[in-house]
Amino acid sequence: MPKDEHVILLRRGAGAWNSWRAERDERPDLSKAGLRGLDLSGCDLSRVDLRGADLRGTSLSQANLSGSILEAAKLFNAVLDGADLAGAFLAGAQFLNCAQLVVTRNWQSAFRDEALACGASLPN
Repeated sequence: MPKDEHVILLRRGAGAWNSWRAERDERPDLSKAGLRGLDLSGCDLSRVDLRGADLRGTSLSQANLSGSILEAAKLFNAVLDGADLAGAFLAGAQFLNCAQLVVTRNWQSAFRDEALACGASLPN
């Protein structure tokens, strides 16, 4: 379950969140967090546990999602333009499609299921 302090920080925007992340070497738990419709553009969400998070309509443009876990996250109408997905775990992500995926960076190295092959080979 998400820590309330993490959700509050995210709601304050990328500047506050990224400063907080730069000061700590921890892996925030935002699993099942209600982040629907937030502007998380440019946020450092690398190595964050976002399993089951509600990200519907959320802007994740230019966000760093490398190494994050997005299993069962709800991504309907999420904007991912330019987001870094290097090594992210996308298998089982809900409402994610190839149109959303191919406008990101490093999506080919993300762990994803057959439905999200999008014309590229799947990593082991």
